[in-house]
Amino acid sequence: MLRRGWLYLLPVALFALLAIGFYGGLETDTTVLPSALIDQPVPDFSLPPLAGGGEIGFSSGDLPGKVSLVNVFASWCAPCRAEHKVLNALAKSQRVPIYGINYKDRTEAARAWLAELGDPYIRIGADSGRVGIEWGVYGVPETFVVDRQGRIRYKHVGPLTQADLDRKILPLIAKLEK
Repeated sequence: MLRRGWLYLLPVALFALLAIGFYGGLETDTTVLPSALIDQPVPDFSLPPLAGGGEIGFSSGDLPGKVSLVNVFASWCAPCRAEHKVLNALAKSQRVPIYGINYKDRTEAARAWLAELGDPYIRIGADSGRVGIEWGVYGVPETFVVDRQGRIRYKHVGPLTQADLDRKILPLIAKLEK
């Protein structure tokens, strides 16, 4: 009889453990995606420029020496279009250099997109997807803050807003420039 009593308590105990687990999950910030690359050197890469432009591509060697932003974008990405005016305004202020990784995109489409919306990037590299994987890109847009030593210090997933810049990115840039 004593054995049966424990069997009746087992579902109650399992329910209590599940409830505690779910309650703890409510306090998890689901907008933050962890990155194993935070405080690590940027991956070693060398990307060609968008074809037909004659400019220089983008490589890991461009980043050390100054705090900078690396923005991963694509012309087919609707959220990238939404964040683009924020990037253009930031580039116009000359507050921080912005580099671009054009991710899994057609060159003609990327060039037309930049001609229409403006080009905030100092350099752009065309990526077939390999470099994005090395950076830990989940999707586009994503923006990284890179310090003077060429280490990734922050990763922003999703479109940048002015509020994101003001609350997190610009204060971090100011701190890293000291």
